[in-house]
Order: sequence, then C-alpha cells, then structure tokens
Amino acid sequence: MTVNVRPAAGPTVIVGAGPYGLSIASHLQARGVPVRIFGEVMGSWRNRMPAGMCLKSTPWASSLAAPRPGLTLADFQSAADIPQLRDDEVVPVGQFIRYGKWFAEQLSPGVETAMVSRIDRRGSGFLVSLDSGEEIEAGSVVVANGLAGFAHVPAELAAVAPDGPSPAGPVSHSSQHNQLAAFAGREVAVIGAGQSALESAALLHEAGAGVQLVAREPVRFGDSPADPEQEARRRLPAARTPLGPSWGLYPFSYAPGAFRYLPEPVRRRLVGRVLGPLGAWWLADRVTGQFPVHAGYRIEAAHRDGERAALRLVAADGYRFQIRAEHVIAATGYRPDVAKIGFLSPDLQARLRTANGSPRLSASFESDVPGIYFVSLAAAATFGPLMRFVCGTPFTARRVSAAIAARNGTAR
Repeated sequence: MTVNVRPAAGPTVIVGAGPYGLSIASHLQARGVPVRIFGEVMGSWRNRMPAGMCLKSTPWASSLAAPRPGLTLADFQSAADIPQLRDDEVVPVGQFIRYGKWFAEQLSPGVETAMVSRIDRRGSGFLVSLDSGEEIEAGSVVVANGLAGFAHVPAELAAVAPDGPSPAGPVSHSSQHNQLAAFAGREVAVIGAGQSALESAALLHEAGAGVQLVAREPVRFGDSPADPEQEARRRLPAARTPLGPSWGLYPFSYAPGAFRYLPEPVRRRLVGRVLGPLGAWWLADRVTGQFPVHAGYRIEAAHRDGERAALRLVAADGYRFQIRAEHVIAATGYRPDVAKIGFLSPDLQARLRTANGSPRLSASFESDVPGIYFVSLAAAATFGPLMRFVCGTPFTARRVSAAIAARNGTAR
C-alpha cells in the first residue's frame, strides 16, 4: 500500500475519545501534528458499561499510551490519592473512567464533544462535517470509534425484536446498559459465555433479578492467582504479557506487527479463538451455583409469548427445551463492519477494501483510502487480539502517529 508523503493540509481529525483516540492524540501532539479529537471522553465506557463492572485486564495492563512517563494508571492513583492496585486485583470501571478523564486533562484537554456526521474526500485530504454545522478540511482521519455500531445480536432473536435491540424492548445488547439495577425483580435471560455475559448475569443476580444464562459453550473461568497449581507454576520461568501470564500469548502481545503477515483465514480464526469466551477468575464464585446456567445450548428459535420472550434451546445431541424471560440481554460480542460506520460517505465506503467487514490495513493502520486509519477492534483482523484491549494502545499510537507525522512532513 502506498503512503502519500506529501504534506497534507489541515489537522488530523480523530473520531472517538476513548483509550485509543486519546492515546493517538497525545502521540500526534508530541510530534507537533495539529489534532482535533471529537467525542465524549471515555463515552463508551461511561454509557455502555454497567455500574459495578470491572476490567478483565490487570492494573499493569490497563494504562493508556502516553508519549512521556508519569501517566500510567498507577500514576493516576497516586495523584488522586487512591490505594495502589496489585496485579491480582481488579480495576473497577468507574476508576478506569476517572483515569481516562485525568489522562485527557493532562495530554488532550481540547477534546470536542461535537459529533462527526460525515466524512468525504476533498482533494488529497478530507472534508469532515460536524453535527454543529462546522466543516473541517482535514489532512488525515483516524477512526477510533471502538465498539460503536459493531454490537452483534443472534439472528434467532429477530422474531422477538423485529425493530432491533433496545433497552426498552424485549431484547437488548449488553452494550446498551449502564445500570442493571433497573432489572431488579424481573426475569432476565442473558445470552453468552464471555466476560460481559458472565459479569452481567452476576450483577443482575446481585441486584435482585431472576437470571438464567444461556451459553453455546461450557462456561470457563481463568485460574485464580491463589490456586496451588498457579503457585507452583510461578516457580518456573513464565512469560509476563499484558494479555496474560502465558508463553502462548507472548507473540500476540509483543508481535502484533507480524500478525498481519499470516494468511487471512488463519488471522480470522485466531482472533476468534485466542482469549475467546472466558470469565475472569474472580467471577467464578459469583456465577457458579448462583443461578441457572444452560451451558452447551444454542437458541434454535424465539418468539413472543404474551409479555415474555420464549426461547427454544437445543443441545448438540438434539435435546430441546424452552425458557421464558421478561427481557433478553444478548452479551454476544461485537463484529467489526465498516459498512456500519455511518459517518463515512458512500464514496469512501466504496473505496475501502474489506475482509468480512474489517478494513484491510497497512503496517501503519492505514486503509486503502490514503489518509484514513482504523484502530481498536476494527484493526483486530489485521493485528490480532491485542487490539481488543487497552494494552494495544502503545503499539497503535506509535505506528499511527509516526505514519501521520511522515505524511504531514513533520516526522521526528
């Protein structure tokens, strides 16, 4: 892929003010590249994560990427007089949101809350239209919208919610809730086997909801640090990686640049399997034996039954039964699809080469439209599972900022 190295007019526009957007903005500013970043600071974390949730990553692996020392999660805890978390302790989402806002105040105080409504090509750059009516001529664009627009809901639930998932309807996606306590006293079915499903189910149960969990796969949890076998393993040489203490995770943690050279089917399979559905070790006691768990079942069909949703479940051996719930929460993950990014003009959409919805990216995260970069989950198909986590921000911020600085003629 050819990179346009001619100086590009206008600032770099970053769409999204979450961990990836903030990290890239700070690195670009450190390189002297003019930046305008749009979005609510840590907006997805504030609006799409239920109160009481915790990060799956350890404190050590939960820092945003800064171009200078002194801006890690531990630094924030010291500045805010918060007790330091050990690596076997969990990071509350509320604390992580506060850290992200503090990071933005230190390095990106100019985050703008206006929303990007449309991006068009304009010569060698882009015309970025805001919902405020302002138009910006940008030299480069970084799409850092995280999970927005990529929520996946099983097609079998369409009969229950033909108008799509909604918190007020019979079916929703886990990303549509930030207060699960509202379901107290109601019957709720949670679909999924990953961290989001397991923790949502636990929080619902603890809030007083009647919960049933439906999972296609066996429900699994990570190993507790206090496990005797884990203690024995610690005496052996072990890999310390941001994705976990495993040599098997080492290449995904430290060689994301090499991941893109694997054949596309292999990359797609690895992104789906590595760190697949698995609950954090600290969730096990809050799930096991606390409420019904229908593991090894998929939804065969669903329909409305009065005020409830009726789900017909089927096991691999053909055994079937039905459950009912007042509300169904699909904690069934996300599937990147650039066609669902509504602010990209039809012309840009038509020029983007994709594979199963994910953009094809260069080594610097640049798409086939020179000057447009995709990061976070949209880049996972190219650079691997690291892009699904906060610990992917250092690699991403370095690569993207270096490429844009070179494109602008301000490389240093």
